[in-house]
Amino acid sequence: MIKEFKFQDKSLEELKGTPIKELASLLNSRARRNIKRGFTDAQKAFLKRIRSVNEGKSKKPIRTHCRDMIVLPEMVGLLIQIYNGKSFSSVKILPEMIGHYLGEFALTRQKVQHSAPGIGATKSSAAVSVK
Repeated sequence: MIKEFKFQDKSLEELKGTPIKELASLLNSRARRNIKRGFTDAQKAFLKRIRSVNEGKSKKPIRTHCRDMIVLPEMVGLLIQIYNGKSFSSVKILPEMIGHYLGEFALTRQKVQHSAPGIGATKSSAAVSVK
C-alpha cells in the first residue's frame, strides 16, 4: 500500500491550491521570513518559468542559478537543473523536498580523490603503495 504524502496534515493537491502567503505559515521560520520579505527578481523569473512549464507553454529544460529558492508545491514532479558552480545538476523535485532550498540538492563540493604521488615527491611518499 502506497502511503499518501502529507505536509503539515495537508495533501499535495491541497498544497498546490493554497496561496504562497498561506503556505508560508506551514514552513519553518527561515523559509517563512524569506517568503514574507518577497522574492528577488531572479526568483520571480524562475517562478514564471515554472508556471509556463506547468501550463504546457514551454518544453525547454528548466535551468537555474537560483540556489536560494524554496521548493514550492507547484515544482513537484519537475526536473530542474541547478547550477553547482561548475555545471548543472539535474534534480527531480519530490514532495518530500517542499520547504527546502534548491541548493541543498546540488552539492558544490566533491570528494577529493588522490592518485599516486607526483613528480618531485619526497622519498617517503615514494614508498606509498598504489592500490
